Amino acid sequence: MTATTTAPLAATPVRTTRRPSARLKAWSTRAPLLPALVFMIVVTQLPFVATLVISFFDWNALYPKARRFTGFDNYQQVLTDADLRQSVWTTILLTVTVVLVSLVLGLVLALLLDRRFRGRGVVRTLLIAPFLVVPVAAALLWKHVLYNPEYGLLNGLLHYVGGPQPDWISGTPLLAVEASLIWQWTPFMMLILLAGLQSRDSQQLEAARVDGANDWQIFRHLTLPHLRRYLELGALLGSIYIVQNFDAVFTITSGGLGTANLPYTVYQSFYQAHENGLASAAGVLVVIGSIIIATFALRVVSSLFREEVSRA
Repeated sequence: MTATTTAPLAATPVRTTRRPSARLKAWSTRAPLLPALVFMIVVTQLPFVATLVISFFDWNALYPKARRFTGFDNYQQVLTDADLRQSVWTTILLTVTVVLVSLVLGLVLALLLDRRFRGRGVVRTLLIAPFLVVPVAAALLWKHVLYNPEYGLLNGLLHYVGGPQPDWISGTPLLAVEASLIWQWTPFMMLILLAGLQSRDSQQLEAARVDGANDWQIFRHLTLPHLRRYLELGALLGSIYIVQNFDAVFTITSGGLGTANLPYTVYQSFYQAHENGLASAAGVLVVIGSIIIATFALRVVSSLFREEVSRA
């Protein structure tokens, strides 16, 4: 027998395909967002850092060479000065009043719009309209069309029924500002609460009616607990914007008669008194307060999303 020798088979090269690393994949998905991130940093964060630095200096724009580092003196002055403390209290009072009244009125309107009736779409559009008006235009509307003691609509109606002719801005200045803001922010609260009402479980409502529950019991035990997150969201988002409101105070009262809130005080310190350091310190406090409120708002939004996902 002859032995046959077989030549060893040549090893075939195995091609290995490298998968992109997780870090590279993450960067590839985030790359389209980088221009927006850079733009946001340049527009918002760099000015805030500059404001934060200026807030530690005694810096008057009329005497730029006399500026000096003072540490936290500007913050101490903001928190201890009587006028500035009054502006902080006015800001809190204005924000709380507008948010609470807007929430109550928005809830009433949302409950009415949740019912089916002819012309509901037209009524909803008309009720949303005040929120779409430019804030300065809304303030001018209230100041000249409604509040004017000579030709204003409010005094015209009172004159028609034989009532008094008050000067609304001079007599009740803070209430005049609050009324204009409530008129503008009630539609915003209504939209949020209406979305909450329309996300209710219809089967649960039907079961409650079958069991003999009336409208008040359904509202108290089912609707109101369901709207809790939406009420919190409306209160937090409204507080973020109203605590920074400047247009209504500047346009209606020019910050006089005890209506100067913290944003108007920042404007007054910066543009009229030219105290850059003091105005920057007050502005930083406004931003910190807004960030704290926004943090709670984001938590409420995330909890709402989790509830919707779990329900789906």
